[in-house]
Amino acid sequence: MQAIATKQNVTIESIKAAIAGKIDSAAFTTWIAPLQFNVCQNCLNVVAQNQFTADYVKREYGNILGNVAADFLLDFNICVNGAVNTVKTANDNVVCEFVPSKAKQNIKQNGFDKFISCDENMFAVAACKKMALSNASFSQLFLYGVSGCGKSTLLDCICNSSDKHIVKMSGGQFVADFARSLRDKTIFSFKDYCRKCDIFMMDDVCALAGKRATMDEFLQLIMDLKNAGKSIVLTANVAPNALTGFDRRVQSLFASGLVVDVVAPNAFVRRSMLLRAGVKSDVAEELSKRIAGDGHLVNGIINKINTYTELMGETVDMEVASRLLGDVLAKNKTPISMVKAMCEKMSVSYDEICGNSRARRLVRARQIMMSALKNATNLSLTEIGNVCGGRDHATVVYALNQIENQKHIDLILNAEIDDMIKLCK
Repeated sequence: MQAIATKQNVTIESIKAAIAGKIDSAAFTTWIAPLQFNVCQNCLNVVAQNQFTADYVKREYGNILGNVAADFLLDFNICVNGAVNTVKTANDNVVCEFVPSKAKQNIKQNGFDKFISCDENMFAVAACKKMALSNASFSQLFLYGVSGCGKSTLLDCICNSSDKHIVKMSGGQFVADFARSLRDKTIFSFKDYCRKCDIFMMDDVCALAGKRATMDEFLQLIMDLKNAGKSIVLTANVAPNALTGFDRRVQSLFASGLVVDVVAPNAFVRRSMLLRAGVKSDVAEELSKRIAGDGHLVNGIINKINTYTELMGETVDMEVASRLLGDVLAKNKTPISMVKAMCEKMSVSYDEICGNSRARRLVRARQIMMSALKNATNLSLTEIGNVCGGRDHATVVYALNQIENQKHIDLILNAEIDDMIKLCK
């Protein structure tokens, strides 16, 4: 038998026939037929066109191939070769090599020491630091929060603080690259690119909503990365169970790791950002109270002030800042003014809302105000509690949960909250 095995014109066909008898015809046509077989020094060598195919065949059919080789008194080996298969198949992936889209480079190269964090975000920062070391006990980190809260900045901090191989892309980039790989017949190379990393990061998974084929590919990627012990970091604007356009299995997979809320910059963070950018202390203090908690907006203000100073050669004081930032400041109400406007609308006094009375109408009014502020602004829960009479974080969380539970059965309550949200904008 060993002598016969050296005659490839007989042996290869015999070996393929033996393999075909042990697996179904569809799997054989898809995965085994495109492979190259050769026998050298009493060893059956199976050559795949890329690493993804080699890993998959070894994992799913390695035992079968090994047993067949043993039947022919041969050892078994599977490897990757750059040679192009001359027979075109549905899975032929060697037309060209996949090249990922160029992502925007982080010019500042800032690490975690440059990230200004409030107390509510310390847990998120600690989790990201653990991910940067690629030795976290949790296999997946899901960061969520409103636009401008710092999610993308945290991903950049991980990239700049880690010496591991990182693949980072936005949700939109993943959609575009996946579609391009299908068009160019480089899908297996695309799979290889996403999986050959220590840390995989995707910014804004919401971009995958409603794209069935892309979502199936992404779910398989996540499961393969988790099974391989790789680290995964995902971001979105909302928590996994609040994602729209995603079915339940996707939401449960996203929620299976560590889910952390990232809150928008509070007044302290906004002031620190302005001071670090060189804005005068009194100007930074005043602006931090009058602008919304949106990191993008703060960066825009910093750019405007610094550009004005550079071009005009003048130091920006509060008078100049008010004129320069009139478009921003005029459109943003202070949290206290929002609460007072809602008090007037609901016929309660601001002092009553800030007081300790537990009267039913006042408790309901406070809860509605807290829900409106949560939905209409980027204020943190602590800041919402402060403007509603110094309530603590737990009280605000309880109020929001109460409102959410009642909204499903109370249409009048929904209309009231919508009116309050309009007052805050």
